[in-house]
Amino acid sequence: MMFRSKIDGVFITCLSIAILIIAAVTLLPPLLDKEASITVVMIMVAIFLISVSFLLWTTFSIKYIFYEDYLFVKGGPFRSKIAYPSITKMTPMNDLFTGYRILSSKEGLELFYQSATLGSVKISPKNRDEFISELKKRCPNIEI
Repeated sequence: MMFRSKIDGVFITCLSIAILIIAAVTLLPPLLDKEASITVVMIMVAIFLISVSFLLWTTFSIKYIFYEDYLFVKGGPFRSKIAYPSITKMTPMNDLFTGYRILSSKEGLELFYQSATLGSVKISPKNRDEFISELKKRCPNIEI
């Protein structure tokens, strides 16, 4: 069973601001410099496109997939394979900017598990209640 990430307005606003800053830093200097060669302009456009593509890829490819033995959390190149027995606790969270997070919404869930690098991962499934129900089926001992 697969769940997509919820995307809220706060996250879209932050993403838009980040893209505008990247555009200002990479595109404006070579365009305003009358002596900039076409090579410099092309390099800066390539840097802009690669940076924005990476941001969009990590944002819009977020998935939470329930496999038989583990929960697979994926967002762009970032992936976590979480065995069900290692999941100890799940709590609601309302934080977008701190911790290890593979989410695109301010409101989500924090999963604590034994092999976590930072102790937990923050996620934001679109169908939150359905996700919690599925997780309870696979992790009957989880503390909520």
